Amino acid sequence: MKNYFSILMLCSLGLWGVMTAAQAQQAQRLVSVVVSPDHADWKYKAGEEATFTVQVYKFGHLLRDVAVDYELGPEFFPTVEKKDVVLKEGKTTLKGVMKEPGLLRCRVVAKVDGRNYEGMAGALYDDGKILPVSDEPADFDAFWAKAIEDARRAPLDAVRTLLPEKSTATQDVYEVSFRNTGFARVYGILMIPKKPGKYPAVLQVPGAGVRPYNGVNYGEDVISLEIGVHGIPVTMAQSVYFSIYGGALNGYWEFSKNNKDQFYYKRVYVGCVRAVDYLFSLPEFDGETVGVSGSSQGGALSIATAALDPRIRFLAPIHPAMCDLGGFLKKRAGGWPHYFRFTKPESGEVETLSYYDIANFARRVHVPGLYSWGLNDVTCPPTSMYAAYNMITAPKDLKVYNDSGHWIYSEQQAATTQWLKDQCKK
Repeated sequence: MKNYFSILMLCSLGLWGVMTAAQAQQAQRLVSVVVSPDHADWKYKAGEEATFTVQVYKFGHLLRDVAVDYELGPEFFPTVEKKDVVLKEGKTTLKGVMKEPGLLRCRVVAKVDGRNYEGMAGALYDDGKILPVSDEPADFDAFWAKAIEDARRAPLDAVRTLLPEKSTATQDVYEVSFRNTGFARVYGILMIPKKPGKYPAVLQVPGAGVRPYNGVNYGEDVISLEIGVHGIPVTMAQSVYFSIYGGALNGYWEFSKNNKDQFYYKRVYVGCVRAVDYLFSLPEFDGETVGVSGSSQGGALSIATAALDPRIRFLAPIHPAMCDLGGFLKKRAGGWPHYFRFTKPESGEVETLSYYDIANFARRVHVPGLYSWGLNDVTCPPTSMYAAYNMITAPKDLKVYNDSGHWIYSEQQAATTQWLKDQCKK
């Protein structure tokens, strides 16, 4: 069984982007808690009862007389909570229902020899009808058009430095930087094919946290640019990023969240567009074929970039964050960073966040996309992601890896990478 708590801790420490897809697979635990809905695809219609089979295994056999805690109800809002329920034969069934679109989550914690072992599953109700509850500002487009126009008044002032130790026989690798907005800069890792020619490009945008980057290799016929979003170099020692994340940038997603012009993510979103500007400035770029991809915060930035920049031709977000941010105000799961889950809005906060809500950007995506996530994600709740996804009218394909949480199957990453490569060839 996957260790969901460990995954959440890694995400909170900003280490997720450091891990490879293979490393993200969790080691088998001594005790497995298996929760299985009675529909193999986990999909239900409103009003249809869902039955979850709960089984607790040790060494491949049901564990008798095991005590469990469980909760059942809409994600983050369980309506049934029970503690210290003894499963005589190591298994039981639990039933629940939702009368409206959303995800009914069944979460079970088995307590064995002083340790907790968790398992969960969900029943997805009318997923195509899940709609955002957040409002869209009337001047949304004007606000972002002005932000981008203001940034472009300054020249890119691009700098790139060859990294011989990272370069290969077929690719040159550089650390690059260029102007964002004001005096801020964007730093990243650029990979360019060595053989002369004009090439398509993929912009890789980052998940939450503060970390170094190594670049993303899409093969010797694709330019890739992986950026950071904090205005600091991306090739320093890991210890430096730990210090920054624990200090000046601790909780950066909360900075000025009640002021739409000063909110931290304004510079981040605009910086992604400036990264596209930079790609178009490269003589090695083919001048038209560019896509964007990322996971979690990077999934959000992928959608925002595609919405803000009409030059983007395709996108591949994985479990996008920041979707339907006002969900918790309506007793529904909102996207990471879970604004309003535990606190009431400050003055101006709801209005500000509506300019940054990925559901509002999703309405403005007009290019093909491959999207993927899991139904056991407690960092980026599926309800919030579906709310944004259902706003997209462009060609789209959704791959749902039912039992995955806020991590990526190696097969999922491989499928995303191959899709991006295929788009680059069109």
